[in-house]
Amino acid sequence: MNQPKVVLALRLMKMLQNNSTLTIDEIAARLEVVPRTIYRYIDTLKESGFTVINIKGDIYSLVEMPQPAPEFDKLVYFSDEESYLVNNLIDALSPTNALKAGLRKKLAVIYDNTGIEGFVDRKSNAAHVAKLRKAAQEKKMVILHNYESANSNVVRDRLVEPFGFTNDFIEVWAYDTESKSNKLFKVQRIGEVEITERAWEYEISHRKQGRDIFRMTGYANSRVRMQLSVRAKNLLIEEYPLAEKEITRDGNFWILDTVVNDFAGICRYYVGLISEIKVLEGDDFLEYVRAYMKKYINKV
Repeated sequence: MNQPKVVLALRLMKMLQNNSTLTIDEIAARLEVVPRTIYRYIDTLKESGFTVINIKGDIYSLVEMPQPAPEFDKLVYFSDEESYLVNNLIDALSPTNALKAGLRKKLAVIYDNTGIEGFVDRKSNAAHVAKLRKAAQEKKMVILHNYESANSNVVRDRLVEPFGFTNDFIEVWAYDTESKSNKLFKVQRIGEVEITERAWEYEISHRKQGRDIFRMTGYANSRVRMQLSVRAKNLLIEEYPLAEKEITRDGNFWILDTVVNDFAGICRYYVGLISEIKVLEGDDFLEYVRAYMKKYINKV
């Protein structure tokens, strides 16, 4: 198979993985081929040992690969922030630079957002990921021994039901049986993973949450609008690159207009630069800040 066909096959496999919305016509349009070509490739995948099922109508999904098989999502991965920075670097190249188009094309061969991921190369993290994946597949509860929580500043065991990972394997989605809520647990903060014999009891409650520009997860979305000084704007983008997409200029100031999932992240940013930021909208956020300041002011 020549290189263009290999590229097409890989891109198709990526689009079919856990697909539940894209029709054959939509996939063909994105890959710039005719629908019958997609059907031909699907037949080839099936003959090669891949399991491709018809979800409904004209929607197909790749649900199983021959073992052992590479995890295409993990061959090369950029987080959203890394992808944004890489694309900005490419944009900064001169329009006449012969490498610019080639870089764009190569980075987009399989992924919409691409990047470099070496996290699971660390032996302990890789072992944790393997156990957590096994537990998720078998629908078993696990004990995260000596988990170091950045929120509570406590190191203790957690009984959870792991059910998914972030794309870079840095965090695992799990249902915390104590708090009765879905949380992201950082893999590198786990001392040891113990798979128990207890089956999941809360599968109906498993649900991944959204993540805002301050890397906070949650369900309750709240809009906050701020006026930033040049310094506040620059420091925000340096620490949270995705924030640049939600900033506009207003004379000598900059306006951040964003939706956050949790006030904790944006509060830490605001309190650290409170003299250079003016909150224009977000009464709930200001109430949160006042309570935060009242709670910790005596520690100063």
